Amino acid sequence: MAQFGDVVQEFASRGLIHDSTDRAELSKRSTASQMSAYVGFDPTSDSLHVGNLLGQISLRRFQMLGHRPVVLAGGATGMVGDPSGRSEERNLLDSETLAHNVSCIKGQLERILDFDSGSNKAVLVDNATWTKDVPVLDFLRDVGKYITVNQMMAKDSVKSRISDGNGLSFTEFSYMLLQANDFRHLCEHLDCEMQMGGSDQWGNITAGIDLIRKRLGRESFGLTWPLVTKSDGTKFGKTADGAVWLDAKRTSPYQFRQFWMQISDIDIERMLPQFSLRPMEEVASILNEQRLSPEKRVAQRTLANEITSMLHGEESANAAEQAADVLFGANPVFASEATLKLIAQEVAVTQMGTAVLHDAVGVLVTTGLASSNSEARRLLQQRSVRANGEQLDEHAKLDKVALLHGRWMLLRKGKTAYHLIDFAG
Repeated sequence: MAQFGDVVQEFASRGLIHDSTDRAELSKRSTASQMSAYVGFDPTSDSLHVGNLLGQISLRRFQMLGHRPVVLAGGATGMVGDPSGRSEERNLLDSETLAHNVSCIKGQLERILDFDSGSNKAVLVDNATWTKDVPVLDFLRDVGKYITVNQMMAKDSVKSRISDGNGLSFTEFSYMLLQANDFRHLCEHLDCEMQMGGSDQWGNITAGIDLIRKRLGRESFGLTWPLVTKSDGTKFGKTADGAVWLDAKRTSPYQFRQFWMQISDIDIERMLPQFSLRPMEEVASILNEQRLSPEKRVAQRTLANEITSMLHGEESANAAEQAADVLFGANPVFASEATLKLIAQEVAVTQMGTAVLHDAVGVLVTTGLASSNSEARRLLQQRSVRANGEQLDEHAKLDKVALLHGRWMLLRKGKTAYHLIDFAG
């Protein structure tokens, strides 16, 4: 007989329950037989970002317990915009753009969830398929009559927008009804009994639970996790350059991995259990090692490698780790070709022919590592430049330095200034 994991026990042990329906009932239900739960996202871009990641990893955790995850793309609700956690209304996207975004994001989801095998294989649905053709009068009759304005006004997401003076459009106000109807539809047609999300979704989730009880006469469940914020109060998933995307074209695997490496020691205590798929016994051991030797950043390194492997593959994760080592001073001689290609995305690159290698001064000036011939000579005299790990002096012959993979020369001035020369072609 198949064994099904306890959702409450697993999520609570990782600090992943902020609000939930009756925990005892949910625990009993999840261990009795397979159940389905969904998490939704609005496809407002052609890529998910780190801010969406906990929801998708939580679905993967749910799947690992033997249950079936349902991912809902808000092709319909994305045209409206969820007011939760926002101070102003979203720009509305057209259906063609939303369809393109959903298609792009599906590829990212397939790296996290198993859509192909087993009785609990993941399902991706788009709420536009059951919403776009519903007449407004039918929607008001079948959904609107079951949820009172008093209920909607009591939700934190609505109260905060009204109280801050910016107001709330009727379009956004209706979002709660649309999401409640999504839960009802999935419960009725896919036997989906639970919705999960961030704590700002609790009002929308409970509206769906009420609608299911009134329309279908069924019990359903809800669970939210705490919103992920950093200890300094700033938003998780943002950097000085903006959002950290799951698409490698927007955020390179190197930058993606470095984002996780830069998590503070305070925050990693909470984030490693929440984001890692490792057993809690292993997580606890890693965190204990981290506390004993925080300078080794073993917890950050563990999570960075795990998440980067999950999203970009093991080869890219290894290359990103090796690239970080090189750019923080390690000898590049042993760097893989994949690592050099990643480094080429992070530092300035100049293409040259090998004929220039006889003139080290000229190369430093051409690459911009020196502003003049005299500065280049001074840098060489001071032995402040390395080429592929070799320290150069005023007698340096670059044509004697072996190219990396027969193609690259990585110049380093001081400790942090790099330039990659590409001799390909």
